[in-house]
Amino acid sequence: MHLSEEQKFNQALIKLAVLFYQVDRKILLSEQDYLEELVESLEWDSPICREAYVNEVIYQTRTALDTGDAADILRSLQTDLAFNANQALEVAMAMSGVDGERSEEETELLSLLTHKILARELTASRVELPVAS
Repeated sequence: MHLSEEQKFNQALIKLAVLFYQVDRKILLSEQDYLEELVESLEWDSPICREAYVNEVIYQTRTALDTGDAADILRSLQTDLAFNANQALEVAMAMSGVDGERSEEETELLSLLTHKILARELTASRVELPVAS
């Protein structure tokens, strides 16, 4: 089955949210709630049910984080996230801040996302990029 651009974006958005959810190795209820709300809010047109997809992404992300591949995960999402760079940034900012603080790992990924992965799309839409720290 050929997935639509929107479906590819929605799947990439879930991967992005899970990455930010897990990168600091602290899983909080507020993060779980945000992820569940995000997943339920997305249009879904895939032969794989949402729950199975999310569970697989969680497993893949944990495995990648164990080997230090967080930036590689983010880079792999570049094409699909470009479909709606503003929403991708919104989700990353929300997920990384929903627990009340941003870890160093989350800050590094946000910087990579805004200044490398989605910079062209965000600049074209005149989004003000966060300052790298």
